[in-house]
Amino acid sequence: MKLRVGIVGLGDQWEGRHFPALRMLADRLEVRGICEQVSHRAERAAKELGTTPVDGFRSLAARDDIDAILYLADQWFGATPILAACDHGKSVYSAISFPFDPAEAELLRHRVEESGIAFMAELPRRHAAATVRLKELIATRLGRPRMLFCHRRVPLTTTSPATPARDQVSEARDLMELVDWCRYVAGVEPTSVVAVRHAETVGDDPDDYRMMSLDFSQTGRAGDGPLAQISCGYYMPRAWEEAVGFRPPPGLQVVCEHGIAFVDLPQTLVWFDDAGRHQESLESERPVGEQMLGQFHRMVTSLVRQTSGLDDTLRAMRTVQAADRSVAEGIRVRLG
Repeated sequence: MKLRVGIVGLGDQWEGRHFPALRMLADRLEVRGICEQVSHRAERAAKELGTTPVDGFRSLAARDDIDAILYLADQWFGATPILAACDHGKSVYSAISFPFDPAEAELLRHRVEESGIAFMAELPRRHAAATVRLKELIATRLGRPRMLFCHRRVPLTTTSPATPARDQVSEARDLMELVDWCRYVAGVEPTSVVAVRHAETVGDDPDDYRMMSLDFSQTGRAGDGPLAQISCGYYMPRAWEEAVGFRPPPGLQVVCEHGIAFVDLPQTLVWFDDAGRHQESLESERPVGEQMLGQFHRMVTSLVRQTSGLDDTLRAMRTVQAADRSVAEGIRVRLG
């Protein structure tokens, strides 16, 4: 069954992830319209896909020849296109930052649940080939994760329509993605968090470094269970090309009961155990964008209503909010 979709927002992942995936899945996903706040980008993308640009997301969601909305990038109107899709019973694939305000996030979750639509939040780190293989190795060879070290270095760049200015919302999204990744790999829920920050300038909101430690202990005593150290840095200008590429830390390092693994997305996985070093060959796996949109197609066309990633994203968001409280009060915050 071919799914007729409308696109809202293009963003900085359009050329590298979403456009190639839509081309490969043309037999399953047919783009009927594109709504983008930068008109010339909408016109160019529409021409490439043989469709038409659309002026407003509400008119796109209301069209009878649209089955689902692909909301692929943050736009000035926030989560409103998701609510419009709920109003018209259209399924949603969402790659945007969820509302950071708890009340707004809960309203969004309630509207999605109430509407009965299929909903999928884009969580690319979960679906990357290296993560999928890592989970297999944890189950078969490496054993239970004990410690996770998750680091992301984000080079500073000039803003553009495709890459808007960095702010608290974008920083929170970066951290939420890393928190969700660690939760998924650990396989259990965190029970407490302690965090620190470093402001880019004194008294300013944007940070150039954030770090948190997630404790996954289930005994009530911190340190008895798995521990994840998560950091995200924005302190290195992209113009410093040599420095940006100098000894970058692995995206994820996982210390397990019977070995240790090093992951760099999307396809690099090296692990060690008593037998020595093992290099996984993952180059032949499908790109993550194609995997995620393919899964969304299966969700919408199945007879069972499904939501994927919504609750996971909201849990990760609550963890980041708890980390903010930890920074403000200088305490370890329990997670309910």
